[in-house]
Amino acid sequence: MSEQAIEVVAVESSAQLRQFVELPYRIYSDDPNWVAPLKLLEKHRFDEKRPYFQHARAQAFLALKDGVPVGRISAQVDDLHQQRYQDKTGYFGLPEAIDDDQVFAALFDAAERWLKEQGMSRVRGPYNLSINEEVGVLVEGFETPQYIMMGHGRPYYDAGIKAQGYRGAKDLLAYLIDTDFVAPPVMEKLVRRAQRKVTVRTIRMDSLEEEAEIMRDIHNDAWQNNWGFVPFTQEEFLDTVKTLTMLLPPEQVQIAEHEGEPAAFIVMLPNINEAIADLKGSLFPFGWLKAIWRLKVKGLKTGRVPLMGVRTGFQNGPLGPVMAFMVIDAVRSASVAGGMQKTEMGWILEDNQAMNNIILQLGGDPYKRYRMYEKDLT
Repeated sequence: MSEQAIEVVAVESSAQLRQFVELPYRIYSDDPNWVAPLKLLEKHRFDEKRPYFQHARAQAFLALKDGVPVGRISAQVDDLHQQRYQDKTGYFGLPEAIDDDQVFAALFDAAERWLKEQGMSRVRGPYNLSINEEVGVLVEGFETPQYIMMGHGRPYYDAGIKAQGYRGAKDLLAYLIDTDFVAPPVMEKLVRRAQRKVTVRTIRMDSLEEEAEIMRDIHNDAWQNNWGFVPFTQEEFLDTVKTLTMLLPPEQVQIAEHEGEPAAFIVMLPNINEAIADLKGSLFPFGWLKAIWRLKVKGLKTGRVPLMGVRTGFQNGPLGPVMAFMVIDAVRSASVAGGMQKTEMGWILEDNQAMNNIILQLGGDPYKRYRMYEKDLT
């Protein structure tokens, strides 16, 4: 532990935001498995024009030692969470720090004080910045690179956070699966039976706003009973879909309809981290050419399912897992045709037995574990 004083400052200027975004380069300087995210997108998180900030507010903090950044954290309050739960729970997010208890203590103290000033009595996280973005601290699976829209981490983070009085609130799993998996015969039989009433189709790109609203409605219905759920707003989901559909062919977005009514959907995203791993977070001056060539010409060998849902009315019946498999299989076929070999599915709540069982039956390996934390503020 260092005896030098730690100063924590609120991020207010563009120069401080740049330091906030660039801090992980120091933390992971000797970690070959960390993939630097695009700096442009990291700065965009705090753009007040984002739809997220229509219902939320946030403050970023930097920890300095002798003027040098050694840690960072954010604190957020989401009004949609407050409206739904009325529990005065705020969030922390984007924690990164050197292995120093004083740095962890100073960062969390700053975030907690800000949350108290906002009227919060409990804190949960990490959310980067919401539950509908990256979440959790990696606690298992450090030996492989993170996929797109998933975090990496240092093994000491779990102990560093718990030392500040936090308890584990929920574990999340990420599975790795061969994209050309073979379905169990019983599932194939169930699919043939379900096809009398269930059809699967590709997203209609010429009606993107309507399709986005269909998927948002399914997602918000499917996830409404999950731990920590906060609904996507119409603006947020449309913004997300517009961004994702720029990166993938239409065949990797599939919607299942039961007797003509949308009931399930899935999005399979190419693992952009595979294309940007050596770009050091920058697309300039020539990184964008490399990324586009790898994505559009060479093709990527890995992908991730960031969005998926089956309406609650089907989840506890026989059609629920079958429709989940049908949309998975639809994007799998398109992905295999494009040369994709491995797919990450997650995150999945550890206690979501139905979805975990489906993925395990398809040969999924729970190769990464992420942890969420909580603390009462007194």
